[in-house]
Amino acid sequence: MSAQGTSMSTVNTPIDTAVVRAALDEAAQALDGLRRNDEALAAVARAASLLADAFAAGRKAMSCGNGGSMCDAMHFAEELSGRFRDDRPAYPAVAISDVTHMSCVGNDYGFERVFARFVEAHGQPGDVLLAITTSGTSRNVVAAAEVAKARGVRVIALTGNRGSPLEALADVAIVTPGGRYADRVQELHIKVIHILIELVEGHLAGAAAQR
Repeated sequence: MSAQGTSMSTVNTPIDTAVVRAALDEAAQALDGLRRNDEALAAVARAASLLADAFAAGRKAMSCGNGGSMCDAMHFAEELSGRFRDDRPAYPAVAISDVTHMSCVGNDYGFERVFARFVEAHGQPGDVLLAITTSGTSRNVVAAAEVAKARGVRVIALTGNRGSPLEALADVAIVTPGGRYADRVQELHIKVIHILIELVEGHLAGAAAQR
């Protein structure tokens, strides 16, 4: 390639595997902190009961979050309406993630209202909102919880900080430890989401078997 052109150079410097091990150690410590947190574990169990009771009563679950937390909200909903571990009836769950809704509301009312407007449109008494934010302070998530409370929708908060505005609005607040950065909190959140779904499936399958 001529001097005037551009070239892509290959980086041959190896990355120290100690960095990889340190990251995994940090993640393991965060998970162990959650495993030993009796208050958080009890909150997970209460949240699962709330969800199972809502589905048993013919109500639905909604979920919301920003960025990685939106991915978690979508994952939560699709595992419930689709399939997690076992074949069973589909559970009515939807993530607030439709791009036409988000762009319409964001354009007309501002991004702060994108989740709240959906809850206002679709939330009914007895429904459940899973509100996910690692900080517990995301304004659009807090606004959705405020509307949910006004409409009789139960709120499960999934956060990483104690004493947040979202926790104050929640019927059940699951506050996971995670260290200095949001990525560790998000790793714990997906663990919690999978456990919630496992508990809901087990509870509703047991209730069906008893009928």
